[in-house]
Amino acid sequence: MSKIEIAKRYILFIFGLFFAALGVAFTKHGELGVSPISSVANVLSCEFSAFSLGTWLIIWNCILIVGQIVVLRKKFQLIQLLQVPLSFLFGWFTDFGMWIVAKIPVPTYFTRMTMVLIGIIILGFGISLSVTANVILNSGEAFVKAISDTTNKEFGNVKIAFDVTCVILAVLLSFIFFDFTIVGTREGTIVSALLTGFVVKLFLKLVKKPLESVLCRKAVQAF
Repeated sequence: MSKIEIAKRYILFIFGLFFAALGVAFTKHGELGVSPISSVANVLSCEFSAFSLGTWLIIWNCILIVGQIVVLRKKFQLIQLLQVPLSFLFGWFTDFGMWIVAKIPVPTYFTRMTMVLIGIIILGFGISLSVTANVILNSGEAFVKAISDTTNKEFGNVKIAFDVTCVILAVLLSFIFFDFTIVGTREGTIVSALLTGFVVKLFLKLVKKPLESVLCRKAVQAF
């Protein structure tokens, strides 16, 4: 893989991060819950509002990176430390997305659920770009892969267990912080868990081949 192709793939990955973060912002604005992997950070941002959702996502992603190091130990590759600056980018993009959607009115349940669905579509598009870039995993997927590789369990099964664990942890934190009331984790979280994978698959069918042709295209030399 040439340096130009690697650069193009990382640029595409960053675009994917931006759209994924924007999708989280749309979902959050609906106030019906966010995706399972973001649910812990969402609850923490509700209780400790001095830090933004983006900041809590940075913290959460860094915790998952530390988790990878603990699980993999000597097998952890130093290149994976690129997840740290990329996690900061994702957090900053999320806060920027929150600023973008802040003035969108959501007076009814219908409009709030619409925001969730739009967010899932944007999130799925962003993930499809990141998958197509094929350079590095986000911290959540990388943590799941670390456990999958270490335990020799199927990635999909570990992913489901991880998502469920995130939701349970978010609910427990909500009980602790809000007097046994569920805050920040609602039906939008379930809808996101059910639909995001399908949206990603749909976008991959639409964008993967054309994007791969652009990524692999060699620069034309002038003579």
